[in-house]
Amino acid sequence: MVSSKKLILLAILSVFSLAIASGVALAAEKIGVIEPQTVLSQHPKMAQVRKQIQEVVQKKQEEAKAAIAKEKDDKKKAEIYQTKQNEAAVEEQKLMAPLLKDVDLAIHSVAKAKGLTLVIDVAQALMGGVDITHDVIAELKKNS
Repeated sequence: MVSSKKLILLAILSVFSLAIASGVALAAEKIGVIEPQTVLSQHPKMAQVRKQIQEVVQKKQEEAKAAIAKEKDDKKKAEIYQTKQNEAAVEEQKLMAPLLKDVDLAIHSVAKAKGLTLVIDVAQALMGGVDITHDVIAELKKNS
């Protein structure tokens, strides 16, 4: 029968071996970082989409005001307001979807060209990583 000291030693060696192996695997990773808000704000179609979103929000606010003015029950007024806010949010998501898809494609293209295996938000990185923000913006402008 194997002694408990030998089992503990074997377990520690196993953990140590796994740690070394994972460290080597991480060393092979090439990580990129990006500022997603900067990229999105620089999208060539962003100004147009912002204007459309503003128009939708204004329309939904006007619809809510008109419906609320006709209603006497405060609970129903709150429901109307919430419904119109939700409708505006859904419309905003629909308008933003093509831009987000463009950004995603540009990130993949730049990452592939630079041989990156992972791209994360720069706010999530404690240190290191290749900043590809401006490369992604250039890719977006090239493709638009």
